[in-house]
Amino acid sequence: MSAPDIFDRTLRRGRRDRSFGAFRNHDFLRHFMLEGLYDRLSMVARPFSDILDLGCFMGEFLGPPGARIARLDAGARFAAAAGGVQGDEDRLPFADHSFDLIVSAGVLDSVNDLPGALVLARRVLRPDGLFLAALAGAGSLPTLRACLREAEGERPVARLHPQVDVRASGDLLMRAGFALPVTDTETLTVRYRSLSGLFSDLRGMGAANMLSTRWPLSRATLARLDDAFSARADADGRTTERFEIVYLTGWAPDPSQPKPARRGSATASLAEALKPRGEPTTPR
Repeated sequence: MSAPDIFDRTLRRGRRDRSFGAFRNHDFLRHFMLEGLYDRLSMVARPFSDILDLGCFMGEFLGPPGARIARLDAGARFAAAAGGVQGDEDRLPFADHSFDLIVSAGVLDSVNDLPGALVLARRVLRPDGLFLAALAGAGSLPTLRACLREAEGERPVARLHPQVDVRASGDLLMRAGFALPVTDTETLTVRYRSLSGLFSDLRGMGAANMLSTRWPLSRATLARLDDAFSARADADGRTTERFEIVYLTGWAPDPSQPKPARRGSATASLAEALKPRGEPTTPR
């Protein structure tokens, strides 16, 4: 028996389609992620010719000159505007070994089967192909989370998406079969004049609540939530919110890649190497 979906797939596609018209007014988080991916890609000294933009939005990712870029998005309007195909990231319609680079910014945090999506990404990569992704991870939206707890009191319900931390991301890369996995984080802080401004951004970037099980906010709860958010404002009348961006880097396995040394094969003592200079060593 398959596990139930965490996210409502139909609602996810619909939210992305509804965000299409105003997306450019709320795309700061994706641009922040893309800049991080460009920085990491700039440190890779090898060419890429066939690229998959996984969760393409408007198709803003620009590959190297001459590279072919296939684009996929869960939203039909984004996919059409970017000249791509509509599809879910955990149900890829591409043949194995189709790409030598996959980039993904801002979508994997709302995929139902994230481990499966990573396995599929590794499969459609050619040997020694590179996977680069960025997603909103654990620690994101702490102010909204705290305000919801305060507003709902003793009977809180799940309203924010589950979040993956940097350590779990690395474990998922390894489980998916990626070689040389690396994960790291960056923080983006945003200041809002009102709770409605934060909600507008979340809707505009297609990131509003997409959980399969949802409960509406009552007017009383929403009023308490707004009060709690406003109470956290600084002297300028703005409330700080934070996004923790997790970056994932992994390579499709290839015999040419460096291998970790065999356990016990070291010829020098770490303890000796860490001794202060000038400290005598004891022969053994």
